[in-house]
Amino acid sequence: MLPVPQQLFDHSSHGANKALGGRDLAFGDRDVLGTPVTELNTPLVTLEEQALTHNARTMAEWCRDHGVLLAPHGKTTMSPQLWQLQLDEGAWGITLANVPQLRVARRFGHRRLMLANSLTSPADIAWASAEASEGVRLVSWADSLGTVELLHEHAEQGPLEVMVELGGVGGRTGARTVEEALEVARAVHEAPNLLLSGVGGYEGALAHERTETDLGIAREYLGRVAELHRAAVELYDVERSFLSAGGSAFFDVVAEVLRPAAEETGADVIVRAGAYLVHDAGFCRGVSPLTGTEHEFASAMTGWARVVSQPEPGLAIVDVGRRDVSFDVGLPTVAAACEVPGGSERAFRGEVVELNDQHGYVVYGEDQDPPRVGEVLRLNLSHPCTVLDKWAVLPVLDAEGTVADLVTTYF
Repeated sequence: MLPVPQQLFDHSSHGANKALGGRDLAFGDRDVLGTPVTELNTPLVTLEEQALTHNARTMAEWCRDHGVLLAPHGKTTMSPQLWQLQLDEGAWGITLANVPQLRVARRFGHRRLMLANSLTSPADIAWASAEASEGVRLVSWADSLGTVELLHEHAEQGPLEVMVELGGVGGRTGARTVEEALEVARAVHEAPNLLLSGVGGYEGALAHERTETDLGIAREYLGRVAELHRAAVELYDVERSFLSAGGSAFFDVVAEVLRPAAEETGADVIVRAGAYLVHDAGFCRGVSPLTGTEHEFASAMTGWARVVSQPEPGLAIVDVGRRDVSFDVGLPTVAAACEVPGGSERAFRGEVVELNDQHGYVVYGEDQDPPRVGEVLRLNLSHPCTVLDKWAVLPVLDAEGTVADLVTTYF
């Protein structure tokens, strides 16, 4: 993975303090490498090296096999180390959601970036224009004439690449009709300091699950993106334009619908899936098109929670809460009980029913041997986007359960 800057995580650092038992951690000597997971403290989230590598390679191979490019959404991890892992496997570039995230990418030297959002702040537009003048390829979105006017007014140092975003009624951003989007495309093309380079958007704002209904919604929406692309072909200001869509739930539908339009016109399809890298045993597993296939992604994150109280029969309180793990699209699930993280496990069926800031509520039936105070529960987690943002540093475990690397995040 990419070397991280020289810095110190001390007792006050979220992540280092919790995961490493309160020891100061200087990345210059990286003394923690080789530490068994059994010696790490709780509350704890670990990443698994083999799963990360498998997921990065699997997605890269899938994209190559289906003739599409990959610009993984970096907001999921906000970790330049993990971005580099994806780039090393052949990713075209990195997608980000806002300018602070773009600045992190630039700090670490990334030069091919997509902003899956509109630049509307004059200061942000001026900064992006300056970056473009230095040869950084930075593609942003526009969904209205007002956005185009702002870009044209404040992009003074270098031409900015812009793709037109198509949305849908009831969705998030994006022009609501192909006709409106095409009007935006013409405005970008006519602005002397803007370059129209593509069209696209995000089907996940309209379709959320892999039901037949939602798959139909995604296909209909992506069909309109293809229609917009065909209508805008004569307006593109770059040698090879692109169509871009696709989170981690519908990238197969993106390739199915958009690739024919791209091949007809000499364009590229860019998929922006991000959650696939860390994946999970909950929400992402349920919506991934590769689940159930021989190439399915593996969950690369695990939670570890220690029982701190058994105030009444059938209830255990653990030291993991909303400050540690996700809760927005599914609560953690209990996989097993053990003496220490990564230690010998015993079967235990329990359900996390609620999270406070620092505590979790685990209920269990009368048929279960109650977890003891001090015992550790291994947790399966859901939605990596809202797990990783709670940790400044996460240990990466090798196949033997020792710390092989440290991932830093910059949320």
